Amino acid sequence: MKKTGKRKLFGRILALAVLAGLVLGVNGGCGRQAEPASVRVGGLKGPTTMGLVFLQEWSTQGQTSQAYTLTMAAAAEELLSLLVKEELDIALLPANVASVLYNRTEGGVTVIDINTLGVLYLVSGDEEITELENLRGRTVYLTGKGTTPDYVLQYLLKANGIDPLSCVLEYRSEATEVAALLEEQPQAVGLLPQPFATAACAQSQALDIVMDLNEQWNLAQGEEGHSMVTGVTLVRNGFLQEHPVAVDTFLQDHAASVTAIREDPEGGARLVAAAGITAGEAVAREALPYCNITYMEGKEMRQALSGYLQVLFEQDPLAVGGALPGEDFYYIP
Repeated sequence: MKKTGKRKLFGRILALAVLAGLVLGVNGGCGRQAEPASVRVGGLKGPTTMGLVFLQEWSTQGQTSQAYTLTMAAAAEELLSLLVKEELDIALLPANVASVLYNRTEGGVTVIDINTLGVLYLVSGDEEITELENLRGRTVYLTGKGTTPDYVLQYLLKANGIDPLSCVLEYRSEATEVAALLEEQPQAVGLLPQPFATAACAQSQALDIVMDLNEQWNLAQGEEGHSMVTGVTLVRNGFLQEHPVAVDTFLQDHAASVTAIREDPEGGARLVAAAGITAGEAVAREALPYCNITYMEGKEMRQALSGYLQVLFEQDPLAVGGALPGEDFYYIP
């Protein structure tokens, strides 16, 4: 695969990160401040934010011990920009983007939990696609060169003895573009995250989920391997040092919100649709079991995330920002 597109993508991230170094790296010598009136949290439109919908509901109803202001963005770069401007305290981002930001801010952010595991699925109307070998000579449509879907697919192809160059990888800027293309050409193959994969199938009866890449990842890794980690939650170190109690309280609330959406998927589907993450409750209800929403903290988080980043680093150091994060990247309460 050519490096040009990847470098452009990371160039945009790193440009933000250089500025972020001035903001996130300032830990201050002023001591801890009073607890914030509201903890500002940002998430992406997808499974990461789906795990927050109950927390958002509780906060709106005044049922949390601290207030939250929640922002949902369509792209990671939007959240990075808000972090740079100190308009967010906590952000839910792709695991590799968090590592890139850590490296370019010289340790200015800390990961506090894992919020999402594997959410990538191959979608097509071609029923003959039953294994990765069937992708030889085919065109696969996916989002973002140099992003998680790209790295995961190329890793899995190589792990199964398939040269990625034997496939044509066609990149689109957004998952909705891939879904729209599949609706027009159902025999094509698209790689989509949830809930977009479910939404595409709901939109067109000719489409179906033909492969779960989380299962393929686990097969490639084996019993002693590492899980695919899609989303993590990170905090600006300045905020963590000034407001450690607020961060620990968020972790408790986040864990409770994830438990709630698992135990009450009907209520969760209603809240997911109300937040505008999916087009209606039916899609949310159908997608939730495939979203791998989780809550993982402490040593378990460090083991899972460090192993996943190691796999990406071995494939391409640029995927994680050029180097694996240090131990201070992981928040161990």
